[in-house]
Amino acid sequence: MSKKLNLLVVGSGGREHAICKSFNESQNVANVYCAPGNSGMVSTGINTVDISELNFKDLADFAVENQIDWTFVGPENALVAGITDYFRERKLAIFGPNKFAAQLEGSKDFALKFMVKHNIPTADYQTFQSTAEAISALADFSVPIVVKADGLAAGKGVTIAGSKADAQNVIGEMLANGEHQIVLEEFLTGPEYSLFVVVNGTDFQILPMAQDHKRAYDDDEGPNTGGMGAYSPVPQLSKKDYQEMISKIVEPSINGLNKDGFDYHGILYIGLILTDHGPKVIEYNVRLGDPETQVVLPRLKTDFAEVIDNCINDIKMKQLEIDSQACLGIVLAAKGYPHAPVKGQLLPDFGKRLGISIDYANVTAKDNRLYGNGGRILSVVALQDTLSNAQIKAYEYIDSLDFTDCYYRKDIGKKALK
Repeated sequence: MSKKLNLLVVGSGGREHAICKSFNESQNVANVYCAPGNSGMVSTGINTVDISELNFKDLADFAVENQIDWTFVGPENALVAGITDYFRERKLAIFGPNKFAAQLEGSKDFALKFMVKHNIPTADYQTFQSTAEAISALADFSVPIVVKADGLAAGKGVTIAGSKADAQNVIGEMLANGEHQIVLEEFLTGPEYSLFVVVNGTDFQILPMAQDHKRAYDDDEGPNTGGMGAYSPVPQLSKKDYQEMISKIVEPSINGLNKDGFDYHGILYIGLILTDHGPKVIEYNVRLGDPETQVVLPRLKTDFAEVIDNCINDIKMKQLEIDSQACLGIVLAAKGYPHAPVKGQLLPDFGKRLGISIDYANVTAKDNRLYGNGGRILSVVALQDTLSNAQIKAYEYIDSLDFTDCYYRKDIGKKALK
């Protein structure tokens, strides 16, 4: 790179905080802006910009006025709504799939049809617009039954119904509450893994693997959330199973994107489950995951800004260099999350602790103090020589703090350390 870059990251959560920090560490970057960002980011040198992630015109105007070299899109809602198409129409460089390709996350039915077409292993499924037809089709499924909202639901549009009566209720609620389409899926069992691919058309590189914890409470109890913590690497995954994920899922997915003319330049997240019959896809996302990003990017020794800059400029990506250290993140959530999160709780002064970083998400500032603003408030992230030490370090730190109206899981990383 001949000059230092000015970068804009779109989004406001812990994922975007981790992305911004990663870019800020690059010797090739002058300034990192985040729109809209959050109050906690400022403490780590991020310039927050009060523009909504769906206000494409003002975001593009800001990029022009501030000589932004390229924009990185964090959240799915902006991608599904077509931010990439808008920026490209204005001849502005942006990293993220276009509106057509973003349907891989924006519609479960679209993604499943893509998988079937390209022989990518996934669950058996059926799609419905009618409550009566969906209920009638329950006879084709064994319990438990997975009921999915077809559209975006911020990681919370999936219900695992333990009985057909429960499934009927969920179907009725989803279709009555504005979902135009739902998907019924076969329930797959096995450990789940998060795999992120940086895609530059036919060229791709795979980021470090991670495992997310979706349920609200310990031992995978409670409702689905956007994610309560994550860790990387995943030592329980054998090399053989990992290679099978690459050959049976990653490569056919990339080939499918190119065969179907997706012109894909962005992140492809593949949510995987390792069944008794091999790995299968649970879902695609078209962006980095939250909270996995917070534990994946600290393990990337290769300059992440340079990786993305090469994609933007259609330069072949180099092999990624991964740190041997382990990273574990614990999400601090508001009491009542995910259904009715409490807001306004005063957060403690986090200070600085070697080996610990904080990625802020739903926070607001008043009189130089941070307050919770609903949902997932922040992630406490530890980077250590082993996963066991990262777990110990993260929990020692978060347990030492005094929180009100907040909660966190006590078992992040347990599956890897059995």
